[in-house]
Amino acid sequence: MYEISADPARLDVPRIHDWLSTDAYWALGRTLATQQAAIDGSLNFGAYHPATGAQHAYARVVTDLATFAYLCDVYVDPATRGQGLGTTLVTAIRDHLTPYGLRRVVLATADAHAVYAKVGFTPLTDPDNWMTLGLQNPSVREPWNR
Repeated sequence: MYEISADPARLDVPRIHDWLSTDAYWALGRTLATQQAAIDGSLNFGAYHPATGAQHAYARVVTDLATFAYLCDVYVDPATRGQGLGTTLVTAIRDHLTPYGLRRVVLATADAHAVYAKVGFTPLTDPDNWMTLGLQNPSVREPWNR
């Protein structure tokens, strides 16, 4: 059983950066400075092996802790995938956020819908109400969108 913690002092930032910048389709090429800024501006969660303390998963939440949260950068070490750790991590995050009474928690995923559905996430019922400001192609970076 992995330990889930929101203690930022426990984060293995070089490992998180390596995972995301080299293996996560949404963050390929992300710089360490950008990753550190993202960590600094977020509520961060890690999943740690109980015996070794090594970090095996990561996720962060951008939130005001009053009305809204955006779950992002959810990543499970490839060596640990398939054991339910992603579901355990997202469940812990959901439970951590529940007392705040947020109106909504959103996320975007291209390939892990089933993981999030287990925790209660559903597709947007009215996606036409949502808009975005930013590039649709994350491989192209503008100076204002780094």
